[in-house]
Amino acid sequence: MPHVIVKLVSGKSEQQKQELAARITADVMDVFNYGEESVSVAMEEVDAADWAAKVYRPDIIAGAKRLYKQPGYQV
Repeated sequence: MPHVIVKLVSGKSEQQKQELAARITADVMDVFNYGEESVSVAMEEVDAADWAAKVYRPDIIAGAKRLYKQPGYQV
């Protein structure tokens, strides 16, 4: 079942993260025709100073073939 991991720079409010999780859940349900019980969403907060080493290089550069949406900038 879909498990979505969102990596984001630290500092977003709990309310913002809850809203994003709800929207992702709704979209996964709509696109894949799953029930809510089948979808899980996690948030991984990363310090801005660590973004390049912990996310950009390993997940975006090295994992470029898995990306369905590329970032519009480079670190």
